Amino acid sequence: MGRAILQLGCLSILGAAATVTLSGQEREIQGMVTTFESIPLVHAAIVAKSREDTVHSDSLGMFTIACEPKDRLRVSARGFVTQNIRVREKTRMVLVNLRLLPGPENRELAVGYGHVKDAEKLYAISNVNEADTDFSKYSSIYDIISDSFSSSVQVRSDGEIVIRGSPTLDGNNAALLIVDGREVSAFDFGNINTTDIASVNILKDASAAVYGSRGANGVVIVETKQGVK
Repeated sequence: MGRAILQLGCLSILGAAATVTLSGQEREIQGMVTTFESIPLVHAAIVAKSREDTVHSDSLGMFTIACEPKDRLRVSARGFVTQNIRVREKTRMVLVNLRLLPGPENRELAVGYGHVKDAEKLYAISNVNEADTDFSKYSSIYDIISDSFSSSVQVRSDGEIVIRGSPTLDGNNAALLIVDGREVSAFDFGNINTTDIASVNILKDASAAVYGSRGANGVVIVETKQGVK
């Protein structure tokens, strides 16, 4: 009986020691979640693989999470590409930059779910939509752009659009043309029926970075009524 009690006591001590050791291995690390390198992402979800507990980034994109010395973090937000981060033994701080998924609907998700407080950094330098502009009164998409964005955009005679202040790559400074999420030629762009237009957005700098090198000279995004539906 005494031996059984002694063994039980030893097992209890070993169990307690193992718990202390396991707790000693756990640690807290801090991190920051951004998009376009500098825009904080609010309420992004961060999960440690070892624990499956979820924490969320604050209004500055910062978070603190408990994890194992060698762990993996899954960072996600609506409208963005989920990213997995490997935590190493010496990791104390992680910087996570989530890439915005292509397509205007994902910018709307990012703002609608409160991930980005400064919507202007995701949207255009300026934009117009059918709620405040009667597009049918214009004869072409180029007339809409010239009238609405004259201070920031130049429309060339060949149908190419140049966004002022954008860099020039390989001698070509024409903006990328996107209609309903698809890249189009200047010819197809010029043939858009103005009565079908729902909105026109002009993106540059960080706002256009989601399109990679193709958007280096800025992006003109047109959403049609069919595309919005």
